[in-house]
Formats: sequence, C-alpha cells, structure tokens
Amino acid sequence: MQAVDKLLSLVSPTSALRRAARLRELGRDAEAFTYYARAAQAGVAEAEHQVALCYFAGLGVPASRPEGARWLERAAEHGSVESQTLLAGLCSHGIVHLSGGGTAGLFKTSEPDGPDFDSALKWAKRAADMGSPRGQAALAYVLARGPERLRDPEAAHALYRQSADAGCAEGCLGYAVSLAARGGDEASRREVVDYLRRAALAELPTAIYLLAVLIEQGAGVDANPPLAVQLFRQAAEKGLPAAQARWGEALMNGYCVTQNLDEAESWLRRAALAGDIEAAVRVGDLNARSSNERPPNFIEAAIWYRRAAEAGHKVAARSLGSLYLTGAGIPQDEESAAQWLRIAAEGGDQESQVGIANLLLRGAIRAEEGATVAAWFEAAASAGDRIAAHNLGLWLAKGGDERDAAKWLRVAAAEVPSAQYLHARMLAEGRGETQNLETARAMFARAADAGVIDAQVALAEMMLNGRGGERDVAGAVRLFQRATARGHSGAMFALGAIHDGGHGIPEDRSVAQRWFREAAKLGNAHAQLMLGRYLAAGVVGEPNPAEAVAWMQRAAEQGVEAAQQELYVMGASDSPEP
Repeated sequence: MQAVDKLLSLVSPTSALRRAARLRELGRDAEAFTYYARAAQAGVAEAEHQVALCYFAGLGVPASRPEGARWLERAAEHGSVESQTLLAGLCSHGIVHLSGGGTAGLFKTSEPDGPDFDSALKWAKRAADMGSPRGQAALAYVLARGPERLRDPEAAHALYRQSADAGCAEGCLGYAVSLAARGGDEASRREVVDYLRRAALAELPTAIYLLAVLIEQGAGVDANPPLAVQLFRQAAEKGLPAAQARWGEALMNGYCVTQNLDEAESWLRRAALAGDIEAAVRVGDLNARSSNERPPNFIEAAIWYRRAAEAGHKVAARSLGSLYLTGAGIPQDEESAAQWLRIAAEGGDQESQVGIANLLLRGAIRAEEGATVAAWFEAAASAGDRIAAHNLGLWLAKGGDERDAAKWLRVAAAEVPSAQYLHARMLAEGRGETQNLETARAMFARAADAGVIDAQVALAEMMLNGRGGERDVAGAVRLFQRATARGHSGAMFALGAIHDGGHGIPEDRSVAQRWFREAAKLGNAHAQLMLGRYLAAGVVGEPNPAEAVAWMQRAAEQGVEAAQQELYVMGASDSPEP
C-alpha cells in the first residue's frame, strides 16, 4: 500500500499532499516537505499553506520568513481562508511586511519595521467575507488597532461580537477588550470576564493574563489573588512577557506563593529581554539588594538599570545615578551620576531631585547646569513642591542669596524636617531673616523630634545657654547624649565641655576627658585642642606631653590658632602663627 501511495504521489498532487501528512505524523519532516512542495508547485492551496508553515518553523527545510510569507500569500491568493487569516495576523503584528501587497520577490529580506496594516486589512477582509470567524476577528483587530485612517471602532466591536458568538477564541478576547474599553456597570464587567474565560479556555496567553488581572482586582468576579497568581504563571509559561513579569514579581515578593529569588530573576529576565522595562528594573532591584539567600551583585544591577533608564524609566535612571555616586558595580563618577539623576528629576522623581541638590551643593555640577536645575526647582517649588523648595533654598544659600533662600526654606519647613533645621539656623543667626531666637528654638525642636541630628544639637545648645527660652541643662544633656549615640562629634565635645565645669552640673573631669577624646578621634578640632590641654596638664592622671602635642598638632592643622600658639609655648613649634 505504501508503495502504491508513493507511486500515486508522483503523478497526483492530492496524493502527494496525503503522503506528506502521513510522513509529518511519523516525524519525517524532510521527506514530508518534499511531497508538500510537489503538491504546492501544482497550485494546491493546502500544500502551499503547509510549505509556508515549514519555512516559518524550519521543519524539513532551513527556516526562512520571506519564503514562508511568499508561499503563504500564494495559498491566500488561491483561496485558503486559513492562509488569509494567518497572513493578516502576521502583517498586523509586524512579523511579515508585504511591500505594497506584492507577490513573490517583493518581500523584505530584513526584519520588518512595523505592522503592515494595509496588507492585513486586505487579507482579513477576504477571510471575513468568506465567513471565517477568525478572519472576522483579524479584521476587527485592524479596524480597532490600525492607523487612524483605517479605524472604525463600531465596526470592530460588531465583528468581534460576531466572531465570538461563532465560538472563535480570538473573537472572544477581542470582544472582551472592546467591551471593557466601553466601561459600563457590574453586568458589563461580568460579561467581560465571561468572554475572557472562553478565550482563556482556548489557552490564549493574553486572555489568561487579562483574566488574572480582573480576578486579582475583583472586577466582575470575586477577588481571588492566589488564583490570579497561578493564572499569571500559566500565561508566563506560554511566553507572554507581561505575565512573566507578574509571575516573577510574585516569586520575588512571596505574593501568594513561596518566595524564590532565583526563579523570580529567571522569569523577570525573560520579560525584560522581551522588552518589558518594569521587569528590567525589577532584575536590577533583585541584584542591588542583599538577602539571606544571596549577596548583592551591583555590576549586574547596573546593567539592567541602564537598560531601563535608556528606555526612559525614571526610577531606573535614579538607581543608576545612585550607583555612579557610590561607585557600586561601576566606577564612581559624579558627572555620570548627575546625568542620570537629572533625567529622573526632570521626570518628577523627588529622590533624584534631592540627589541633584546634593551634587549642586558639592560643586559636582557645573555652574551653568546648576542655573538650569535651579530654575527647574523654582518652577516646581512655585507649584507647591516642598522638596523642590528645600533644594532651591539650599542652592540659593550657597550662592549667597540668603533672603530668597530663607523664603523658600520657610515654605519647605512646613513639611520637610531638614528645611526646618536650616530655616531655624537662619532665624537664630539673623541671616536672610530678622533674628528670632524663640521661633528658631521652636523650629529646631520640630526638626529634632523628626530625627534631624544637627537640630538636636542646635536645640541642646540653646537650652544649655538659655537662648530663645528658659535654660534647661538637664534637657540639653539628654539631647546631646541622643546625638552622641549617632556619632555626632559636636555633641561629644559639648558633653565634654559641660562636665569640664561651669554649666550647673557637678564637675567631672574624667568624664570630660573621655568625651573630648571620643570627639577628637572623629576629627573635632576643638576637642583635639581640649584633649591636648588635658593631657599636657595631667588633669586626669599623669601628664602626657607627647600625646598632648600630637593632638594639638591635629587641631592646628585644621586652623585652630590657639593650638598653634600653645604648641609654640610648649616648644613644639617654631612659630606662634599657623
């Protein structure tokens, strides 16, 4: 019988087509292609369609998109509705591009540069006119998503409905999306869910994903996040990038599933490589953070942040700028940091605005660039952005415009603790504002309560000396102690001075020397001077002239004239002048 079939296939295109199908079932793709090609050369539309599929998939022949498209168009011209529908879909998604709807030899050999909606419209209309539900769905897609000159939303909606009612999964998906776009009541939302379920049962990845979104949100159906996550996984396994991103995020955060960072990264990478920018940011985040399971990998984080930042993602730009600031994973480069932080700041990212302000104050941004950023800050501050007002105040204060600096810091002080501290300083010193010690003290207190360490020290100083209110030595000591716990050398020096005597609490020189030493080790020049004096005089224990000279020399190097003069008196310097 096989011999007869083989003999018939040599003379009958129909028999060649049947033999090709049997060989395909046996997995003998190369032989099957030979017989499909023989029937196709005879003009059998089904054979032409199969030859096209072989070229697209590389079954029994080297894969070739142009050859696949050429044979698919031949089959479509010969009346294959299946080919017409498939060709319309490939053209509308930019997988195939027909130059002016031409025939063989007119196909582009390079990658398509976008959807070919005109060709898609032509072939979808032919299939739809033949009564094909899938052709109707393809035509509806062109009328709904094509260029404005081709669009007809009402016709698209009707075609999707017609296709869906005929049981076409693509029609069900399209009708659900079209229906959802029209809004409506709860009954409409339930109808959307119903049509998405039908499409999802046909295992369309987009339908499964959209159904998961609605189930997670409880829109038109009872909310069920665990089920939604499993649907995200199902769509992800079918290759949908958006679903891969959501499934990866669920694994990353342990959302309705056991947390698995390695698997999360694998799925997020797939989505990112397919063009999902948010997924690229999440891959960066995973590599930038430390966990019990894995250490950070800043080199990898920088790669993914850059990918997303170059696509315009402002948070990724800020993260990349931060890596340049710290030199984590990439060489430290304040100019590059400023470049990326500026992109994020101009996109409205407040953390980047703060970063830009810090770079301005450190002189890492050129003056002409600073003027541009300052103008942007002023526009944002005038619109009520307190962070921008804070940054503008810092910049103006640095440039010597204390009156305007005070104005903007006063605005920012309504919400921003660091602005409360800076404005309080200006009030206390009478810079840019009329001096007002009472208001300054109250504002220092607000910033101190918010955890601003310099404000705690400034408030303690006012309480110690009775400026702007009653003297409160015990309260001042408590504040200084809070600041020393966070490593503030000025607070350490102040505690040393308080215990040195004359501040209303019992004198304790050993405690004073201990605090002077702690502050001196942190580089506080006045503490270094006092520690040198204590050691030279043997205030606590035996004198230690050598160590005394060493600490005084450090103070002198920081410009403390008294230290230089005492070194001269002690014979450790040739001159009393620095």
